[in-house]
Amino acid sequence: MRSKRKTNIIVYSISYTLLIAFSIIMIMPFVWMILSTFKDQSELMRFPPKFLPDKFTLNNYVEVFSSVPFLRYYLNSILISTVAVTLTLLTSSLAGFAFAKYKFRGRNTIFKTLLGAMMIPFPVTIIPLYIMIYNLGLVDTYLALIVTGSVSIFGIFLMRQFIVTIPDDLIDAARIDGCSEFQIYRIIVIPNIRAPLSALAIFSFMSTWNAFLWPLLVVNNDEHRTVQLGVQYFTQRYGDLMHLQITAAAMAVIPIVVLYLLLQKQFIEGITMTGLKG
Repeated sequence: MRSKRKTNIIVYSISYTLLIAFSIIMIMPFVWMILSTFKDQSELMRFPPKFLPDKFTLNNYVEVFSSVPFLRYYLNSILISTVAVTLTLLTSSLAGFAFAKYKFRGRNTIFKTLLGAMMIPFPVTIIPLYIMIYNLGLVDTYLALIVTGSVSIFGIFLMRQFIVTIPDDLIDAARIDGCSEFQIYRIIVIPNIRAPLSALAIFSFMSTWNAFLWPLLVVNNDEHRTVQLGVQYFTQRYGDLMHLQITAAAMAVIPIVVLYLLLQKQFIEGITMTGLKG
């Protein structure tokens, strides 16, 4: 018994040591990037490099915001991502509820067709999608950036896999008590899928926030330019100023990290608990 316990302690110690080591290796580039935003150009290019800056300064951030309308890009990305994520959560949960709890002709065929559509790469759909947006007169508008990210096949699949685990007796009892279908969705379904909704919110936010190719096609001016286009524009304009480039890149990454830190518990629960029943 003692031998087995001692073996378990050794195994756990080695496992946690390796996990901590790999975690440090993975997080170090991000920490280095953040610390580099507080260094000036000469200090950043110094060799051998120093991990901590000699003097913490916010001049890089001031220069980034004053050189280009970066605040406008930030607000655009926040607006577009927030609306797109909200619509994605709504459409995915509603569609997932329908596929999981309603029986109608062609349900499985439609669901399998949607899953098959996930294998089609986005670049294949860019031209017909752009033609549709152009014909609707939405080029260079917020709607062109929001509509394309408001529906997620992966989100529908994720919600369906989780909602199907909700007992049918619970929903039937709500119908007997006089609840409408929307009340069942709002009172019973939504509280039971908060974990996968949080996971989907992070995935959707990352996808919309990091989008580059589609905004590059449909946006032509600073009024609707997103933060990713702003970083690319900034790099072209100030390509020799490495300290400002790394500051702009860090500012584009920070919101995703903050969102994950706020929703990490629900994110982990949503990933581990979803898909247990098909």
